[in-house]
Parts: sequence; C-alpha cells; structure tokens
Amino acid sequence: MFSQGQLIFAIIFAISFIVIIALSYKKDVKLHRKYYKGSFFILIGFIVFVMLLFALKTYLHP
Repeated sequence: MFSQGQLIFAIIFAISFIVIIALSYKKDVKLHRKYYKGSFFILIGFIVFVMLLFALKTYLHP
C-alpha cells in the first residue's frame, strides 16, 4: 500500500514531531502552571456536559 520510502518518512516524521512537542512542553511547563491554573476543572466540566448530552439523547430517543 505504501512504499518503503513513504513508511520511513512517516516514522521519522512521527518521532521528530513527538520529540519537538515534548521539548516544547517541557520548556513551557512553568508558564502552563502559572497561567492555566484550574483549566483541568473546565476540561472535567466539558466532559461531564458531553456525557450528559449523550445520556439525554439515548434516554429521550429510544
């Protein structure tokens, strides 16, 4: 389906992308803790809201 060159490129690209993202996060972790304090609760609230919508959809629409 893919040539050997395409697979090698995809693997190298994926590995380099993950490394760059990890290094960027490690560099900015102090700023994230300072400016995004409490964002975890917003994420939890959003997930609960989506689950509630899904539950209402399945309950009201048999």
